Amino acid sequence: MIHSNHSNHPSIAKFQQFVELKDYRPPTKKEYVRYVRKCAEHFACDPLTLTEDQLRGYFLFLRQVKHYSRSPMKAAKFSLRSFFVDCHRVTGWTVFAELRIAEPLVLPVVLSRQEVAAVLHAVREPRLGVCLELIYHCGLRVGEAVRVEVRDLHESRTENPRLHVRQGKGGGDRFVPMSPRLVEGLRHWWRQHQHPVWLFPGPGLGWRERGHTALEAAAKATTHLSGSAVQNTFRLARAQSGINPAATPHTLRHSYATHLLEEGVSLLQISRYLGHASLDTTVIYTHLTSVSEARTRAALETLHRQLHGH
Repeated sequence: MIHSNHSNHPSIAKFQQFVELKDYRPPTKKEYVRYVRKCAEHFACDPLTLTEDQLRGYFLFLRQVKHYSRSPMKAAKFSLRSFFVDCHRVTGWTVFAELRIAEPLVLPVVLSRQEVAAVLHAVREPRLGVCLELIYHCGLRVGEAVRVEVRDLHESRTENPRLHVRQGKGGGDRFVPMSPRLVEGLRHWWRQHQHPVWLFPGPGLGWRERGHTALEAAAKATTHLSGSAVQNTFRLARAQSGINPAATPHTLRHSYATHLLEEGVSLLQISRYLGHASLDTTVIYTHLTSVSEARTRAALETLHRQLHGH
């Protein structure tokens, strides 16, 4: 890829090396460098020579002239903050704290328990039905569910079975409790294909043409089930069941969190099960249930009675 002379400065080359050392995903690394290059091309100079007022003016230009929306504005802010502050150790600037980008409160779609049952019952393929059921019962992301390995089912020596979720979003591991009935369903599914590694092996392409059944192809799989297969299956089941057309497999994760909250599970526990880095991310589920407020009112009534002795 060829860049103009205005984007090939030593400071940018150093930043590119700096970003490569970070544990960011490859697309993120690429975006960080791209936003710094755009700034250099705008001023036609080495961005490291810019003053804070020039950078402040650049952010105003992005917002008022280029009409950047929230997402690219955040990307520009984080990229340039990383360039100036983290990589080149510029100190004393307040521009990054001054640039506030409001986070809209977008409430996720949540299904009722009856709707979850309806969409799961509409799935025709057992392997995909079991995978979607696991997503709901453990609050998993699609990518986490399809990568579950047989060794991740910690249920042999304990009465409290747990699922080991490896390398979730942000690279963290976590343990999520499972119901014994779910475990039995997962066992039943695994016994049908008995793949040595994957709970949901991907049969791959062309298995029908080779005269294999789906289970035979799964037993010989070289990788796990694809996320797109789960997405497509959910889309068909959603249409057949007549639930909210905006629902996705990720909606099952939101529904899991909301239903646990309705059952009285603490927000802190739910946050851990979901693998959230901050409790702030989990708090959104309190907006999705009226049961929490009803339980609060009942608790306040109890406290009031105890305080006044009647």
